[in-house]
Amino acid sequence: MSVVYILWLRQLKRSSRSKARIVASFGQPLLFLLAFGFGFGPVFSRAGQGNYIQFLAPGVIAMSILFTAIFAGIEVIWDRQFGFLKETLVAPVPRILIMLGRTLGGATVAVLQGILVFGLCLLVGFRPATLSLVPLGLLYMLLTALLFTAVGTALGSMMPDFQAFQLVMNFLVMPIFFLSGALFPLTNVPRALLIVASLDPLSYSVDGLRHSLIGLAHFGAALDLAVLSVVTAGVLVLGAYAFSKIQV
Repeated sequence: MSVVYILWLRQLKRSSRSKARIVASFGQPLLFLLAFGFGFGPVFSRAGQGNYIQFLAPGVIAMSILFTAIFAGIEVIWDRQFGFLKETLVAPVPRILIMLGRTLGGATVAVLQGILVFGLCLLVGFRPATLSLVPLGLLYMLLTALLFTAVGTALGSMMPDFQAFQLVMNFLVMPIFFLSGALFPLTNVPRALLIVASLDPLSYSVDGLRHSLIGLAHFGAALDLAVLSVVTAGVLVLGAYAFSKIQV
């Protein structure tokens, strides 16, 4: 387990050095909160749905975790091209431990990013409905971060270069986000859209965060937690398999 700890610590140090990346990562959540939150707020309120900032904030937190976590996979390609991954893989430890250490490191950074964006939401007027459920929100953040860091690591293990990875990520990330119900309620949407949203794992992250932060849930807290736990475990297994087959 020392290998897992070392790789986890290395991932944290690498991310902490990239101060420009951390600052830039606030740009998109802030844009969504200001442009969508205040722009569509009056329309949302007139439709009888309440305060749009309250509704939007959990979706923006999930979005920040999604982007940070899934793009952690690009570091697999980076390490492979510059030789560090080869040095790591020759160590006499199972590759699954190496993959686990990298995934935990990327997930920790993504959760910290989510916590910082949560603070940003507080600054623009968001208020949790029940403080006692905020720790449950942290659990949803962790599961979301583990899930999409494992997805990024698995895809990074199979992609030959940065360009291919970015194309695949852009093809996946935007539909995952926009179809999750992060920006709109899933009640009274067309049935086809609801089916697609039900197949999107981020939908359960957003729904779970909404339940824990504002007391609003479409699928139900128990189903959110169950789906996220099962899907995260499955993706970790698939990610470990993909990483075990990586060529350096």
